[in-house]
Amino acid sequence: MSEFRYSNAEKEMSVYGFDGVVKSYCRMCHGGCGVLVYTRNGKAVKIAGNPDCPINHGTLCSKGLASIQLAYHPDRLTYPVRRLGPKGSGRWERISWDDALNAIAEKILLYKERFGPESIVLGYGTGRENEAVIYRFANLLGSPNVLTAGHFCYGPRIATSILTCGTNPIADYANDPRCIMVWGNNIVISNPDEYKGEPFSVALNKGARLIAVDPRMTRIAARADVWLPLRPGTDAALALGMLNVIISEGLYDQTFVENHVHGWEPFVQRVREYPLERVEQITWVPREKIQQAARLFAAIKPAAIQWGVAIEQQITCADNDRLLMAIMGITGNIDVPGGQVLFQQPRIRNVGHFGAHRMLPDSQREKRLGGDRFRLAGNFGIINPKCVWDAILEEKPYPVKMLFLISSNPLLTRAHARYVHRALSRVEFMAVSDFFLTPTAELADIVLPAATWLEMDYIGDFWKRHGYLLPRRKVIQVGECRSDHEMLNDLAHRVGQGEHWWDTFEQALDWILEPLGMTWQEFKKTDGLRGEVVTQKYETKGFSTPTRKFELYSTLLEGWGYDPLPQFREPPESPYSTPEVYRDYPYILITGRRLPGFFHSENRQVPWLRELHRDPVVEIHPETAAREGIAEGDWVVIESPRGRVRQRAKLFAGMDPRIVSAEHGWWFPEKKDPGHGWDESNINMLTDNAYENCDPAMGATHVRTLLCRIYPEKEGRQQS
Repeated sequence: MSEFRYSNAEKEMSVYGFDGVVKSYCRMCHGGCGVLVYTRNGKAVKIAGNPDCPINHGTLCSKGLASIQLAYHPDRLTYPVRRLGPKGSGRWERISWDDALNAIAEKILLYKERFGPESIVLGYGTGRENEAVIYRFANLLGSPNVLTAGHFCYGPRIATSILTCGTNPIADYANDPRCIMVWGNNIVISNPDEYKGEPFSVALNKGARLIAVDPRMTRIAARADVWLPLRPGTDAALALGMLNVIISEGLYDQTFVENHVHGWEPFVQRVREYPLERVEQITWVPREKIQQAARLFAAIKPAAIQWGVAIEQQITCADNDRLLMAIMGITGNIDVPGGQVLFQQPRIRNVGHFGAHRMLPDSQREKRLGGDRFRLAGNFGIINPKCVWDAILEEKPYPVKMLFLISSNPLLTRAHARYVHRALSRVEFMAVSDFFLTPTAELADIVLPAATWLEMDYIGDFWKRHGYLLPRRKVIQVGECRSDHEMLNDLAHRVGQGEHWWDTFEQALDWILEPLGMTWQEFKKTDGLRGEVVTQKYETKGFSTPTRKFELYSTLLEGWGYDPLPQFREPPESPYSTPEVYRDYPYILITGRRLPGFFHSENRQVPWLRELHRDPVVEIHPETAAREGIAEGDWVVIESPRGRVRQRAKLFAGMDPRIVSAEHGWWFPEKKDPGHGWDESNINMLTDNAYENCDPAMGATHVRTLLCRIYPEKEGRQQS
């Protein structure tokens, strides 16, 4: 453990009796924030932002500040356990790590022999930087099936940007964009991958013009020069309308288009199918506002788009991403300072190398669940979750017998939760690695105690596209908790993969860093590294696409049998696509609003964070509330054709009265019965996972917008 001392830190240690401070790198959510962890008698006692970190400049969100409460939580799982009795019984016995890993290894080898390695599915959730080791384990095992959030979160941005321009274009806040368009993102709350709210806010304070695309009046929208409150799920139409303005008025970068774009003419023809009159009808946004925003973004340079996961959890997931990149590209804001830069990593073995993707045999890759249906996803090792649930319940196209879920709670975070519960209850064997006995873990056979970011050494953000590497240094040890990296390195030896792994995981970190001529022990003494920043690389090298150009017309999608040009598709459930449903469910429901203290289904048991937000909340326009007899603070029922949940009403005038906005990820750790109320307020009780309603190329589940009705609970009103 390397300790770094600063003058301010030394002053605090003297005043408050700290005996050390460790510079590390938080991973309570999407990661990226440098921290100072103060210790006393071997325990972490305070966390503060590191002012020298180039990512967050000393700022830190509520989740990072509360990390210690998570690490030392009294309900935290600190040793392996094995279930006694039927699934969901809530009865467990403590076992050793050797017993736990041997039992898991025995099942892996059994199912591999009897049903093939494809019958074993590994899975992970958002944000623990364990994807590289999980893919390595699965690929070396011969299983093509890794269950992630990548079908509708961040993965589509990577997949479509590789098709379009070679890598994910990142907003370059360090070089002061003069115009920022925030699209389906609330960066000051969510602090998403590659980004933090602080540099965005600084750019605005320096005078950057702001365009906000969001159905809700967020804090960002309230500050915007132009706010486009679109009908939920119509992002593709709005983008096509803006492109129509930019192209028809000649506001595009003609030199870039002539020299570096592939498919311009057919793209222009597609855009002309979306005149502003049509787009206004689809999106509910006045044409004058669309025109104003398009002109503003095209005229002011450099400009950048801050995009978010909301646009990816739709049936138009891949096309939404491609259209925003088209706006970046044709306005001349790709790979320019202050625009959207294609950053480069330091010279390391990256996630692709570590994940051993090339070591998965072609014969096994062809068995990837859903690979023939969702070919863009399959090309990047991503699967649609329903494919796994179907293979468990129906054993088609082959049986899935075992799940190993790591830092994942799909019962709360995947569509059609009742269907997910059925599959998790039926799978023959399931192991889970997590911090707590979550509703998903309650259905497992063995649960392993995972380490928090405070308890591990790791190379932070080596999978991201902003070019930074930062050392995450182990500060504490809690119980018998182990990092997922160490756990899988150990398990790999027990299933015959030892030659491809290491004696200790520190040696794996050395292997990642080896091309730099650096070991982990040397790297952890640094403040971090960043790849060389070179802009407008396409001028000499072109783009890393099949045509070496910026592909508005995707040659790869065309080869896979998809429309090579982006298009708008009406949401599968809407006033226009399903008018018969709309008669009974007359409101458009938005799901997934971000909250400062929670990270999807995490942190509801952390005192500081739960105090910020006690109950699940649904926002309702005052006109709608009056119509339905709902008052502020009422517990109300939200119902879709698939189910119903309860959340507490908050009256909010900052959206169209035809829209309601609910929170996701809700369960109640304080309820000690097995399941912890997983189906009470879980918005995924209402969402659908039908294949025909998913993005046709990426397999993204359309969970962000659906139809609902809302009414007071029959039992009467309960006031705050």
